[in-house]
Amino acid sequence: MSYTPQFARRMGGVNPSTIREILKVTSLPDVISFAGGLPAPELFPVDEIAESCRRVLSEAGTQALQYGTTEGFQPLREWVAAEMGRRGVASCDGDQTLVTTGSQQAIDLVGRVLLEPGDVILMENPTYLAAIQAFRGYEARFIAVPTDEDGIVPDALPELVERHRPKFLYTVPTFQNPTGITLTEARRRRLYELALELDLLVFEDDPYGALRYRGEPIPLLKSYDTEGLVIYTSTFSKIVAPGVRLGWVTASPEILAKLIVAKQAVDVHTSGFDQRVVHDYLMTGNPDSHVDRIRAAYGERYGVMHETLSETFPDGFHWTQPDGGMFLWVTCPERMDTAVLLQSAISHKVAFVPGYDFFPGKQERHFMRLNFSNSPPDKIREGIKRLAELCQEHLGT
Repeated sequence: MSYTPQFARRMGGVNPSTIREILKVTSLPDVISFAGGLPAPELFPVDEIAESCRRVLSEAGTQALQYGTTEGFQPLREWVAAEMGRRGVASCDGDQTLVTTGSQQAIDLVGRVLLEPGDVILMENPTYLAAIQAFRGYEARFIAVPTDEDGIVPDALPELVERHRPKFLYTVPTFQNPTGITLTEARRRRLYELALELDLLVFEDDPYGALRYRGEPIPLLKSYDTEGLVIYTSTFSKIVAPGVRLGWVTASPEILAKLIVAKQAVDVHTSGFDQRVVHDYLMTGNPDSHVDRIRAAYGERYGVMHETLSETFPDGFHWTQPDGGMFLWVTCPERMDTAVLLQSAISHKVAFVPGYDFFPGKQERHFMRLNFSNSPPDKIREGIKRLAELCQEHLGT
């Protein structure tokens, strides 16, 4: 007789990531994939990181390979505080930041310290799939807030807060995943005003804000925060490289202290070697020029995808037109099931992510997320043409 493990109840509601499962298929070299949220690997600063690795090992090898503090490498925390200032958060200093193993860990830690089974989280509709997955592990319940082409609708919050008494609102307000839309400045101000009125904690997830390729920056929600109501997280994955697995979170002193204690139990601290290498790169390389190259490349790739969609897709399809980030969101005719479409697409060596798992409430089957950052323009054109032909076939047009 083989042993039957008795898993925790909370694991019953946690499913594998749809995206990660798709990536197992799309990693083949002949598949054009719009599925993963992958940065362009040819833009990674490989030579600069290699030089930083050499310098860190040469100048601080024993310290870099030793255990470190849970809060993170202090010079990197000071860089983060300065970066928060550049992003409009004037009151942040290094001691108000925690370095995390990617911003995904920050999401998990917030769930760990704030959520009891049955607690409610307000979320955009649709929203980031991996946040749903992380919070579901703490047995949270999700309530979708009305969302349109300008982002979350703040004036829907008072009734939802009164009815559901949420623990917090989770939002990706800038170049949102999966839609690419950005919450307008007027709505950001209104959202924070209402958060003050309603005593509502807001969790601002900002992995893509630095990737703007057109238009003017919009203030962070955190930049309005005078009362410690906004938890903010961001990442080095999109501005350096995802393989370093570094992110950060800043919050009120009370919340940050709990996040630090929770992290001590999870992984003691984020890789000290990686932190030192990234800090060295930020100090000695040219990270601003690197991000400028990323913005230019993603802007071009978005333009090619939008143009090819416009030229090839059948009538009845609509998509978002983001000003930055890595994704756009396609609304298909309601009779189309994009999960069924995906099976045909994979057989034709092209892939995307069906939209249904991005909805915190009722799943909608006629949406798809397309990533444009990971494929060069010629592959984008070819992949979108293949998708267009398959969409026509599935609709019988």
